[in-house]
Amino acid sequence: QVQLVESGGGLVQPGDSLRLSCGASGRTFSSYVMGWFRRAPGKEREFVGGITWNGSRTKYADSVKGRFTISRDNAKNTVFLEMNSLKPEDTAVYYCAIRHNAYAFISQSQSDYDYWGQGTQVTVSS
Repeated sequence: QVQLVESGGGLVQPGDSLRLSCGASGRTFSSYVMGWFRRAPGKEREFVGGITWNGSRTKYADSVKGRFTISRDNAKNTVFLEMNSLKPEDTAVYYCAIRHNAYAFISQSQSDYDYWGQGTQVTVSS
């Protein structure tokens, strides 16, 4: 069993930055792909980005590429989502998830992720 807890959400203005964190407890964290997803009001949950088990590779949705950066600290069982140049359309509940398949590739499919956090709200508004 793995528990994931997101933090760092809040209300910011367009153009601002925000850093989300996701702490993991339970089974070994360092062997698994971590993903970030988001659900905007009235929309389906969508892939934001992911990072491989050792942080060597990342993948991002086109909508956030160049603005968002994912990193991880395996010693602290934590993954981060650095969000810059935020736009109102980035408003959503953000979720982290773990793909519990050791050393797997980054998947954009929600069904490939086994454990999810409860989400943290990010609101971008002037």
